Amino acid sequence: MERMGRALPSILAVAAAASMLAGAAPARAQGGGEAEMPRLVRRDGRFALMVDGRPFLVLGAQANNSSNYPAMLPMVWPAIERLHANTLEIPVAWEQVEPREGRFDFSWVDTVVAQAREHRVRLVLLWFGTWKNTGPAYTPEWVKLDNRRFPRMIDAEGATHYALSPHARSTLDADRRAFVAFMRHLRQIDGTRHTVIMVQPENETGTYGLVRDHSPAAEALFRGPVPDALLRRLGKAPGSWAQVFGRDADEFFHAWSIASYVNEVAQAGKAVYPLPMYANASVMDPLHPQDPKTYSSGGPTRTVLDVWKAAAPAIDLLAPDIYARDHREYLAHLDHYTRPDNALFVPETGNDRVHARFFFEVIGRGAIGFAPFGFDLTGYSNAPLGAPVLDDSTFEAFAMNYRLFAPMAREWAAIALEHRTWGAAEPTDVHEQTLPLGRWKATVSYGRPQFGFPPAPGNSTPRGGVAIAQLGPDEFLVTGYHARVAFDLAQAAGRHAIVARVEEGEYRDGAWRFRRVWNGDQTDYGLNFTALPQVLRVRMATY
Repeated sequence: MERMGRALPSILAVAAAASMLAGAAPARAQGGGEAEMPRLVRRDGRFALMVDGRPFLVLGAQANNSSNYPAMLPMVWPAIERLHANTLEIPVAWEQVEPREGRFDFSWVDTVVAQAREHRVRLVLLWFGTWKNTGPAYTPEWVKLDNRRFPRMIDAEGATHYALSPHARSTLDADRRAFVAFMRHLRQIDGTRHTVIMVQPENETGTYGLVRDHSPAAEALFRGPVPDALLRRLGKAPGSWAQVFGRDADEFFHAWSIASYVNEVAQAGKAVYPLPMYANASVMDPLHPQDPKTYSSGGPTRTVLDVWKAAAPAIDLLAPDIYARDHREYLAHLDHYTRPDNALFVPETGNDRVHARFFFEVIGRGAIGFAPFGFDLTGYSNAPLGAPVLDDSTFEAFAMNYRLFAPMAREWAAIALEHRTWGAAEPTDVHEQTLPLGRWKATVSYGRPQFGFPPAPGNSTPRGGVAIAQLGPDEFLVTGYHARVAFDLAQAAGRHAIVARVEEGEYRDGAWRFRRVWNGDQTDYGLNFTALPQVLRVRMATY
């Protein structure tokens, strides 16, 4: 899509432009009439999730896997409210909506949609079908206990694997029928309200311990030609999988097989109700080569993203589930999934305090959303991936981020569609970072007092974060916690940088509300962000 003309001169202008970009009237309340269908839009390699005709930033949280029953919701909503989240991600399991073949029960879907409206929260529904964490645990018993009709994968020695085969048409047809029934019901109960803004068909596809299926059906396809769509995507000459991909043939074949299966499910669902859909990845090591047997081979991991793009055009984006605690690892995951052809979305991340700061890196890369996993009051913990216990400090680590962004979530999403954004999360090994901002640069440091220029020691625990959005050549929107931000020219060339104006303000009813000007001590030592929620509009100049 073509860029709008001139740079928007102010935050207020950016906010007003959001409706023009969407080509729609302002969003209707969830209790009002029909609203525009949610959709994903792309502009010059940047993306926005449009909800009610305007860009929407998912400030999300995912409930635990087994919280998808009405009796558990009283333990879910208090956690969502405490986080100030605007979106709940929660499963819809194939086994609960079709416990007997052909007999559907969507009472769970009805309940969660109705209660989400009461709590003024949007939903991302997760279809746990053929794959959930690579396994078939959430399929109905009539599926997972009938290995003849719904066969599992076979290894090279002929032994049965735990995962269902992506080459069994009977399994695909059954999953697809159930998913279509679910999407049709969703359209009936939510087709004019759009409480549900996205759907995830399947969950963390792929397989552990076996790179690909060796069933007779799979072997016949593996010996055959690589599909033309994949050859065109990768610029390869025709041949068999082994001829075209060599040692990567097994993994690429498996990725094509699973992605094609998921695409059929998603495509059929979209035919009845075209909500945006994404596939989430159980990620591999982001920095080093890894044996495909040791990660979810065939899922949308970093090595096969182009395979998935070619095989699954009905999937709008590929999203990493990131539980890394190490700063370098986390950012490397983001690097792999931040692509001009892929909207960044982190639908699962760890819920320990150390993960909260990565929100700023994610949002600073123009992501459409962020959601820590396992936020409810059921008492389950997936430590060491997440927090050992959801205590007050853990809730607050995430809640303070959402409190900061909730009043300007629409405005930030609109800015990120039109302009560059940057983010920084406090590393563990260094305590100062430089963000290139075109003509300008921003130095972000951690652990300094608000007065003076002592060395940056870092915070006692890594918790600092900063997000910056460019509004014009010399104008920026800046916010964060537990960090100092200092602007300077990227290249002086005989000029000197000066802070022309720093406004502190807030968004209220979609408009920028001025509170005060920062000057003197508040700017002489950089812009110091503490635990207070503060949003600044910064204009730089030279002399």
